[in-house]
Amino acid sequence: MQNDVQSPARRNFLKATAAVALTASSAKRVLGANDRIRIAVIGVRGRGWDHVRGYKTIPGVEIAYFCDVDENVLNKRVADAEEMGLPKPQTYVDVRKLLEDKNVDAVSIATPNHWHSLIGIWAAQAGKDIYIEKPCSHNWWEGRQLVAAIEKYKVICEHGSQCRSSAAILDAMNQMRSGLLGNVYMARGLCYKWRNTIGHAPPEPVPPGVHYDLWTGPAPLKPFTKNRFHYNWHWIWDTGNGDLGNQGIHELDLARWGLGVGLPNKITAVGGHFLFDDDQQTPNVLTVAYEFRTPEGQTKMMNFEVRGWITNHEAGIGTPEFGGSGVPAAGLTSSPKSSERPRQALGVDNTKPSTIGNLYYGAKGYLAISDYNAYKSFLGPEEQPGPAQHLPMKNEHFVNFIECVRSRNAANLQAPIREGYLSTTLVHLANASYRLGRTIHFDPETETVTGDPEATEMLHGTYRAPFIVPEKV
Repeated sequence: MQNDVQSPARRNFLKATAAVALTASSAKRVLGANDRIRIAVIGVRGRGWDHVRGYKTIPGVEIAYFCDVDENVLNKRVADAEEMGLPKPQTYVDVRKLLEDKNVDAVSIATPNHWHSLIGIWAAQAGKDIYIEKPCSHNWWEGRQLVAAIEKYKVICEHGSQCRSSAAILDAMNQMRSGLLGNVYMARGLCYKWRNTIGHAPPEPVPPGVHYDLWTGPAPLKPFTKNRFHYNWHWIWDTGNGDLGNQGIHELDLARWGLGVGLPNKITAVGGHFLFDDDQQTPNVLTVAYEFRTPEGQTKMMNFEVRGWITNHEAGIGTPEFGGSGVPAAGLTSSPKSSERPRQALGVDNTKPSTIGNLYYGAKGYLAISDYNAYKSFLGPEEQPGPAQHLPMKNEHFVNFIECVRSRNAANLQAPIREGYLSTTLVHLANASYRLGRTIHFDPETETVTGDPEATEMLHGTYRAPFIVPEKV
């Protein structure tokens, strides 16, 4: 990534990881172009299958292991892999057993959110390189522990913020860094998706082949229902973070990147679960305001909105006329075939176009990003068309991860874990503000909540033995 698209937080991270990269080279051998990298994909039902498709196209990568707590999914994916022409992978149900395997070079984590950080920490302790899906944590504290583990054990870790590898996004960031809009004082993220009700699901026996205790892991063990399980776990606080931490984390990351800021000093969120009477606990409508203070003494603002049903297209974002697809990229996959999956499988109700993107405002105009592969700018009081770009995303993010695994150079990661942690923290701060019903004040320097013990406790989370995030990694 070029220096002129790096935020101050990213530049500081790269300075810190320069020494890490050198030490990591001595800890693990530098792989040549002909050396095979043996990947384990953990969680292969949904997004994890996109990982398989992405790695399949990269020379020198062997998708050698599948791990999933649902043996029905595991068996189906082994058969799917055979249909794809892949060698039969070795399978595991328990990730702890997988990580004991000395032949695993890297893990690709696509589990539910409540497992992300713990598996990442265990993987770092086992010396495995890591690709970890967004958000990198289910609560703020464990995300910080994950970053500490990555730095301590000197492994390569890429966060699943695929947008950071998009050529169109990189060009948009370069344009703003070059002064196209003047001083960018505000960013706005949009996450409008047509999500239907999940209804009510009564407790029932755990399906055969499902290791439910292991699936639950660090979360509280509660009776099995379909709405606590596949995909709908996103809408339950014990396991998910709502659409802010599902789709919205991508837009939060881009908004923060475009503003060139790190962590906020003030966060206010209001919203609710509207229209439907069902088991969903997280809001389907949410409005968040963030305030940032820069080292130069400037105040910058970020607004973010989640809407889960009928809405408008702001600045044409999400429409085919913008240059995008008219519907959100399915799971932000790098694989064209994933767009063929029914959108209902992703929790989206129908084929109505969603509004997923970002807006940035400066003294000279504004810029809009749509579908992660297109942007347009509008300059001056007459909103004259400025620079624009439409470059479809390919497989750049997985390729970037594999290149860094080979080189041992963490400085070349497009989405290093520290950046993922910063953006994921925005999710947790907003959700805490919403759940507590008040503004949260935060100290970006110490990375602590100011004067609110209840918020501090919520942002730490709780764990069920033996699936406990360690105090010391």
